[in-house]
Amino acid sequence: MAYSSYSNLSRAQLTFEYLHTNSTTHEFLFGALAELVDNSRDANATRIDIYTEKRPELRGGYMLCFLDDGIGMDPNEATHVIQFGKSNKRAPGSTQIGQYGNGLKSGSMRIGKDFILFTKKGNALTCLFMSRTFHEEEGLDEVIVPLPSWDLKTKEPLTSDPEKYAIETELIFKYSPFKNEQQLMEQFNKIESSSGTLVIVYNLKLMDNREPELDVETDHQDVLMAGTPAEGVKPERRSFRAYAAVLYIDPRMRIFIQGHKVRTKRLSCCLYKPRVYKYSSTRFKTRAEQEVKKADHLAKIAEEKAREAESKRLALEARLGEDLSKDSRAILRKVQDSAMMLRRDADTKKMILEAKQKALKEPKELNFIFGVNIEQRDLDGMFVYNCSRLIKMYEKTGPQLEGGMACGGVVGVVDVPYLVLEPTHNKQDFADAKEYRHLLKSMGEHLAQYWKDTNIAQKGIVKFWDEFGYLSASWSAPPSSESRYKRRRAMEIPLTIQCDKCLKWRTLPFQMDAVDKRYPDSWVCLMNPDSSQDRCDAPEQRQNLPCGVLKKDKQTAEDKQKELAEKIKQQQEKLEALQKTTTIKSAADLKKLPLDVSMKPTTESSSQATRSSERSITRPRSPPLPAHLKNAPSAPPSRATSQRPSRTPAPPPLPPKVEPSRSRAAAKPSSPATKPVPKATAKTPPASRGSRTPAKASSAKAAAAGQRKRIIEQEDSEEEEEEEEEEEEEEEEESEESEEEEPQTKKSKMAAAAGNRGKVIEKASPPKRVKLDEAPEKAPQQVPENDTKNAQKDKGLLVEVRVNKEWYTGKVIAVETNKQSVRWKVKFDYVPRSTPKDRWVFKGSDEVRLMRPPSPISQTPDTQQETEKGPAPMEPDTTQPGTSREVTDSLVTMLRTMLRYFFPPAFRIPKDDVNSMTAEELVAFPLKEYFQQYESGLQSLCNSYQSRADARAKAVEEKSNSNEVKLKEADEKLQKLRTNIVALLQKVQEDIDINTDDELDAYIEDLLTKGD
Repeated sequence: MAYSSYSNLSRAQLTFEYLHTNSTTHEFLFGALAELVDNSRDANATRIDIYTEKRPELRGGYMLCFLDDGIGMDPNEATHVIQFGKSNKRAPGSTQIGQYGNGLKSGSMRIGKDFILFTKKGNALTCLFMSRTFHEEEGLDEVIVPLPSWDLKTKEPLTSDPEKYAIETELIFKYSPFKNEQQLMEQFNKIESSSGTLVIVYNLKLMDNREPELDVETDHQDVLMAGTPAEGVKPERRSFRAYAAVLYIDPRMRIFIQGHKVRTKRLSCCLYKPRVYKYSSTRFKTRAEQEVKKADHLAKIAEEKAREAESKRLALEARLGEDLSKDSRAILRKVQDSAMMLRRDADTKKMILEAKQKALKEPKELNFIFGVNIEQRDLDGMFVYNCSRLIKMYEKTGPQLEGGMACGGVVGVVDVPYLVLEPTHNKQDFADAKEYRHLLKSMGEHLAQYWKDTNIAQKGIVKFWDEFGYLSASWSAPPSSESRYKRRRAMEIPLTIQCDKCLKWRTLPFQMDAVDKRYPDSWVCLMNPDSSQDRCDAPEQRQNLPCGVLKKDKQTAEDKQKELAEKIKQQQEKLEALQKTTTIKSAADLKKLPLDVSMKPTTESSSQATRSSERSITRPRSPPLPAHLKNAPSAPPSRATSQRPSRTPAPPPLPPKVEPSRSRAAAKPSSPATKPVPKATAKTPPASRGSRTPAKASSAKAAAAGQRKRIIEQEDSEEEEEEEEEEEEEEEEESEESEEEEPQTKKSKMAAAAGNRGKVIEKASPPKRVKLDEAPEKAPQQVPENDTKNAQKDKGLLVEVRVNKEWYTGKVIAVETNKQSVRWKVKFDYVPRSTPKDRWVFKGSDEVRLMRPPSPISQTPDTQQETEKGPAPMEPDTTQPGTSREVTDSLVTMLRTMLRYFFPPAFRIPKDDVNSMTAEELVAFPLKEYFQQYESGLQSLCNSYQSRADARAKAVEEKSNSNEVKLKEADEKLQKLRTNIVALLQKVQEDIDINTDDELDAYIEDLLTKGD
């Protein structure tokens, strides 16, 4: 059907209001700025300058400018900018970021109401003006965009319609900050390279307080998000400099903000112990299916066109027959060529379709890179890139969702191709949310594997972070700034820096004096201390990362059957228990209950309310650590009681493999006395959940009732914790005890209601007894009554428990006490799915250890007071054989030798005096001052070496530059001489034809040879 037949049909129109509507897709303002940076990167720019110019007469008080040295646009290409959805970047194998032809319009209109674009390419200068202010003032509904252009050399307008040019420039002079043609040309002059683009956004959007959304006054080297606090916000969401540093996974463009270079990062080079995991999946099909459908459509159209052309060719051949005239042959050849081209195009499109159909079935492979952020551990999570552009950052997944210390500080990086996942228009999310969730789930599984592979949990998480200077109990607190910790962190992560000239990344060798060194923005390869990488023509070193493998626990059919049978059994028990529950509707129902069923007084009700409120609060990332030393050595059992009377005595010898029963239904559980009693530990400050300890009974049955209340209370707390887990994760496996104790919660709640009405009822709960005949022959030591009463204070402690030869972090959520021992119920931060989420352990056993306390600097006054009130330190053991005199003399001699070897010059104690020092004098030796002076001298020596090296490098660079200038001058002289020789030869012999330098050299050599 001819196009002319559509001329009377209605057409979709773009109204002026769409400019604002389109901009609202950018909820994150830095994402709008990044759209303009993406355009520069796609234009192959090597540098972009983002700066502001003060203009008090404009809304916001300044203009925001983006200047790059990319390929620019000619007048024809600039018209594509004003076509919404038009993009030349779409291609099957394209690695460019832009795909939708919408970023410049939506991004600039999100920042301000108006923008003007200046671009240079070839011999043309083009200006594009898009202004909402102009439309509002003129009352226009259509989107009108002036687009004048000029000749680069003559500055004359490139137009065949002078009237149109006059209207366009008049609108620009009226509604833009530039009021005449001279001011416009000044903006073109800012593009110093042979091509490039300048985008200026003005009349910026304001907040409710009439201040611009972008703050350029607080930090003159940055663009900040106004009204965003410095604390509690990720730096990339407050500072555009920080966001631009991680915007690209492999930065190849220099970014300058307010004239200062952004130190861009390759995240994989900034992590401790990075490791890559290969991941392949056939799951990501949405985008590939769209491509197959599109290729199929194009192949069908091409096939139809080819058949039509072939049919036309055959018909023409039959009609012409034997007619071999010149015109007939020309027409036939033209039709045959057309049919051949269309058939070739159809075959090509068919091959593309087959390739895409084959690729659809093949698994998509991604590289997951994980590493630990030891520079700032609270900045952790997944960074997801698409075609090298950051889409999502700090995404928590896998064990990080648990909120504990497991996988804390770990950063993950992945670059997803456009064919795997398609980003949304604002490039802040992915279009297919379901497949993105699957990607995060897969990253979570690999993250758990990485955590295992690093062995951080097995060695101790707190100990690991202590090594790098994280001494505070607060997870978000920065690391220590002491020089030894700074050096430790710098040694583990070598500095990677980009050459300002060739844009290659170089890894610098570790140097002691370079820990806090500030490198210049114009750093070049010549400054590299590594001689193999100190030239721009040296190839860039690839980062060699160790490769990890995801190890999945394969569940057999028998295991699955067992798990299913166990779940069915648990649900049946729960149902039976619920059927036995009696609902209390009146006071008469209360009288029917047994008299010995009691509930704690109103103080317990308040403690239950406190517990529920505490449970509703989100658990902090790293709660304050208890005042215990992790892996603290315990005293031998024979001396524990005599030397530390305030602590729990040591356990008797362990019988082989005796486990207490976890079922409350059992009448006589195994004796807890067969398990070890807690080891000697330091007294801890009161836990935050210490309010659970019941009030003392004033009756004659205080001891028995108190014991019974403690058991009831710990059971209630266990049941509440289990109910919370069931609500959060119904699919997770729960321990047998939690399932059996759940019905008790119903009765506890009914009794609590009765307690609030002033009715005191007792709850029948048989005390847990010990089989005396099963106890070992030697009677176990009794737990002091004081410690039994204070056992409930252990709730909330952070501990590590060994499960299957691996240590996992957790928190004590319940305590069970009896005459022989104390048991803790520990809820883990993270364990594999095959392991229960909590476990009962005996306090002080080898299977549990307490985590290290916070450093004295970070302790609160209350914590320090509690520590001071603790028992006196243990006296030295005099029962062991004393150290021999020979060993002491040997150690003294070794210490003297060491001191003399490292002796700093001009130390206040003469070097010879060290030989005559006694052991007591050596103990009092000022080692701190000694090593400070030694380190200072060593630093001075290194600095002198570095200064000499820098001076030498500078001299070499100057000499190199001088030689380059001389070489250039010599080349110019040689070229001038060659030109003069050619001119001279042409005067002597007019018919001579010499076009190249090689021809001239050959001619002169031939003349000299003939002369000889």
